[in-house]
Amino acid sequence: MRIIVKNRKGFVGLILLLIPVSMAVAPNLIAPYNPWDIVDKPFLPPSSKHLLGTNDVGQDIFSELVYGSRISLLVGVSAAIAAVFIGTIVGLFTGFYGGLLDDILSTITDVMLLLPILPFMILMAALLGQGYQNIVLTIAVFTWPGIARLIKAQVMSLKNFPYIEAAKAYGASSMRLMFRHILPQIYPLIVAFVILRTGGAILAEAALSFLGLGDPTQKSWGGMIYWAMNSGAISSGRWWWIVAPGIMITITVEATALIGYAIEEYVNPRLKGE
Repeated sequence: MRIIVKNRKGFVGLILLLIPVSMAVAPNLIAPYNPWDIVDKPFLPPSSKHLLGTNDVGQDIFSELVYGSRISLLVGVSAAIAAVFIGTIVGLFTGFYGGLLDDILSTITDVMLLLPILPFMILMAALLGQGYQNIVLTIAVFTWPGIARLIKAQVMSLKNFPYIEAAKAYGASSMRLMFRHILPQIYPLIVAFVILRTGGAILAEAALSFLGLGDPTQKSWGGMIYWAMNSGAISSGRWWWIVAPGIMITITVEATALIGYAIEEYVNPRLKGE
């Protein structure tokens, strides 16, 4: 945390991130209504009673926005952790062992990196069916390869360090070398990947939900945009219904990017000033 606060980018990102996190942690203290309750007439404009008006069935849009932060952040963080976990394991093993294992896993990684991600995400999400667990799985499956490649490069560099050679000479097993000596050295990089991938996963969730592949039984920012478009928000001039979740997605993605960059600058000081 100290690393982030001392970095100007990280500090700004942290302040921005407090907005959606506060919504997700205490939605009942911020939202004036239950997002599922029909509280007024449909399609009311913004007012003191309803800050962002009401939707097509009379639900309070601001309350939807606040409660929607929980699913959007949960999906983003879960997908990021899953992708980074897979990428770290693959990168760790391929970078340390090399040989046939490296050839096989690197080929899979290269093939995945060449795929047009969004169309394949849409296809997989459609095949798996609606549900945010399926969206998390879909995002993780298609976003780990880039992480694996970067982790592999770090491991290949670290495994030749003198302290690793010394541990090997004292009889340390391969697993001990990887998980006790090498992995801790790349923890800051792993944390940066999780934070950066969280923003990307939130965008991916919004895109999939916008296409109707999200869970209709849950509120999310992407789902709000989907229902707004389906209800003719643009053609009827109710732009705030779409702009509000769009702004929250932008704030969250920008916040995670700034925090991720701050950690990257700590890991690689040469990035400062670029």
